[in-house]
Amino acid sequence: DLEMYKCYQDLASALQILFGCFINFEIEDDTLKESECVPIYEDKDGDWMLVGDVPWGMFIGSCKRLRIMKRSCNNRE
Repeated sequence: DLEMYKCYQDLASALQILFGCFINFEIEDDTLKESECVPIYEDKDGDWMLVGDVPWGMFIGSCKRLRIMKRSCNNRE
């Protein structure tokens, strides 16, 4: 239930405790690039989006499913 969290940072803290990897939803700076995990979500339309791309209220209203991907799975260099 996402409504138990007040903001992206509260959700990030809970996910870090559960999964043990550094997650940061602040996409305005370069910290997302430095995160160990990349959080994505499936919206009501079935599209996969980066968590943090939309305002918190819109996110909790449209998120159907969360997925946490390791950075190594997302970055094929």
